[in-house]
Amino acid sequence: MALECQNARVTPVVEPEVAARRRRRGSMRGHGYFKRLGPGIVTGAADDDPSGIGTYSQVGAAQGLSLLWMAPFLLPLAVGVQESTARLGLVTGKGLGTLIRERFPRWVLIGAVMLLASANTLNIAADLASMGAALRLLVPVPDGVGVVVFAAAMGVAEVVVPYHRYSRVLRWFALSLVAYVLVLGVVRVPWSTVAARTFVPRFHFDATTMLALTAIAGTTISPYLFFWQASEEVEESNDGPTAPVDRPHLVAMRFDVFAGMLSGVVAMFAIMCTAAVTLGASGSVNIGTAEQAAKALEPLAGSFAKLLFSVGIVGLGLLAVPVLAGSTAYAVAEALDWNEGLSRRMKDARGFYAVIIGSMAIGLALVGFGVNPIRALYLSAIFNGLTAPPLILLIVILARSRNVLGEFRSGWVSIVATSIAGIAMTIFPLLAILKS
Repeated sequence: MALECQNARVTPVVEPEVAARRRRRGSMRGHGYFKRLGPGIVTGAADDDPSGIGTYSQVGAAQGLSLLWMAPFLLPLAVGVQESTARLGLVTGKGLGTLIRERFPRWVLIGAVMLLASANTLNIAADLASMGAALRLLVPVPDGVGVVVFAAAMGVAEVVVPYHRYSRVLRWFALSLVAYVLVLGVVRVPWSTVAARTFVPRFHFDATTMLALTAIAGTTISPYLFFWQASEEVEESNDGPTAPVDRPHLVAMRFDVFAGMLSGVVAMFAIMCTAAVTLGASGSVNIGTAEQAAKALEPLAGSFAKLLFSVGIVGLGLLAVPVLAGSTAYAVAEALDWNEGLSRRMKDARGFYAVIIGSMAIGLALVGFGVNPIRALYLSAIFNGLTAPPLILLIVILARSRNVLGEFRSGWVSIVATSIAGIAMTIFPLLAILKS
């Protein structure tokens, strides 16, 4: 069965000159960085969602410094995957779901959407649970109250407020991640060991370590980011007058993607290192509560550690959960050829917004089963790691297709990085199974 339509021919299409100029200015000057960059920086910020914070903290506490090498290993792979998805949206003017629908058999489309929806719903549930637990550190209210309030507020905001405006405010919550970097300046860090573990891989081939690698990769290279990145490139292209895509557009897009993923991976490194030299060093190798996770910040923030941790979890959750629900909505709407886009009003894209509300409602219902918030974050990261490889395979096929991208198809550097990501994320869970 042919995986691509033989006669399909896509003319590389358009991207607004306004967006292109904004990206080019961002790549040449640092002033106004947050304001000028495009979808890449939002994606990078959403990558460090509560699932990421919980996973990196758990791995750092349990594994110590031994897995720091995953930061430089994953950075080029994450950039490769996100650059490929951004290129697909930028050049074709279509989301990833639409391209899969047009280029692959229906069963592939259904499988891809189901994988994404399952991973996203579990991730939403884990993020909501952790946000409720974080709020309880500050206000003595039942976790369920906070979860319901957060879910309702985000659902209303995503329907009523344009996401680009919403995200500009919430992006600043990502600055709370800087606290993990600052902790390294006030605690005793064995920097020679950190350098060695960062650049010389050293780990055990046991099931626990392989699951940890799956979780780290899954929360860094997450399926929801693939669909979100491509769809947001399309949304960016619909904001103004259009001009043909050219090489400067692609260069600016690459800078945008690199900046976003670099910020996410730096935060990952800082959280893992901080957890290792604080929680791990004190013997807290199994983090079971939000309060235990917050203790990683005590050397810097003291009694304010709970406040700082809670602000980070809640703020990044408010940023990331709409991305999770939105990426599911993009995938479903594109698969069914519905009107879609956060720039549309609800009456013009009822199915799209219904999926967003439904995703949050199902995630909220899953929280009702009484999941352990921190444990759920780790499990959702593992599930993301399991669902990513088949989607990465589809991205590789699309990104190298001359029928899809014409002269702008991905080069070998990007394809090799993306392929290694898919292979590594297949090997890690397989080894975990074999060693269990």
